[in-house]
Amino acid sequence: MMRMENNKSPEINEFVPVSIDTFFDKKDLNNDTISSGITLITPYQQKLIKRLLDELHKNAPEKLEHLEERLRKVESLAKVIAIFPSLLERTVTNTTVRTPEALVESLVSYQEDGDTTLHLPSKATLGKGLLISKMHTFYSMYKLAKNYAKMDAKQSEEYFDETISMMFTLMAEDVYLNLIRDKTIALETRRELATSLIILWEHRADQTITDIAPVLQAVWRARRQLAPAFGTMMGTSELLLVSIQMDSQWNYFIKKRLGEKEVSQAMEEFLFGISYEQINRLRTILKEQGVKAIGRDEVSAYLGERVKTDINLDYRDFYLLYTVRRDNARARQRLHLEGPKHTLEDFFIQFVMEQNKEKQKKDSFAE
Repeated sequence: MMRMENNKSPEINEFVPVSIDTFFDKKDLNNDTISSGITLITPYQQKLIKRLLDELHKNAPEKLEHLEERLRKVESLAKVIAIFPSLLERTVTNTTVRTPEALVESLVSYQEDGDTTLHLPSKATLGKGLLISKMHTFYSMYKLAKNYAKMDAKQSEEYFDETISMMFTLMAEDVYLNLIRDKTIALETRRELATSLIILWEHRADQTITDIAPVLQAVWRARRQLAPAFGTMMGTSELLLVSIQMDSQWNYFIKKRLGEKEVSQAMEEFLFGISYEQINRLRTILKEQGVKAIGRDEVSAYLGERVKTDINLDYRDFYLLYTVRRDNARARQRLHLEGPKHTLEDFFIQFVMEQNKEKQKKDSFAE
């Protein structure tokens, strides 16, 4: 995907290069960054770290050394990644010249199936590892805050919420790649998505995801507390319960997009925790047997296979089940099968980005 050649395709030749700087405001970038632009620790995260170190110093000094060493290792990893050239600048390699604009075009024009890991820039792959390392570190900080630092539940929960926010940033990389590959989306929009992805790779931060992470986390929490109607398999009451607890952005998304077949199917997969295919098979089985309702723990028995219909609050569990839905959606798209070709997260993040773009246009017009 990322192999920059001097001979461009006809589609690329028709593209009028635009500086990638126009897509973001450098003044908004965090000051606490490694020289390459990676956002290692935000001011808010620095506040959380300092508070935990102070509390551990008072209440559990024996835990300090290990945490400080772990933080130093994360910083060392970031410094190594910083050695690699910026993805936002023109770079001369051994065989090619890479520019941000060419990188955007490479992303939107690449349509091969399969895992693209070996086609990604080294900085993108290494940065993903940094984000995961940082995520695990903050989760360990959550456990330290909860069990050793004598913080109240609200304070310790802040470390967990920050871990979740990073998990959604990790997920955003998949979402952007999914949408960039979708040729039903306008080319201009896919270029904007590619630009957002490159900025995410460069800084390991994404403002759109930062803004909507609390909404996605609230949806996740609500989903965990629900008991979907495994019988009618409609999920209507569950959807209403989820929506009642959400903010206006989520409610607007439900109002505008849930009537679309694929969005509705993706919502069902999210609510029931099983695939579109399993939902249809379970509907048929229950109808044939005259069963009106079953519990979560009975789903596997009726389907004749082990399925995980519930999730806990472990961020790894959420991401694992998201990747199952993601891989299923990609397979349907590749094999031209019925069912959702995108996840609920894909649809929601695309919707938010479109709404933000529309708002920016209106604001510019008003000026």
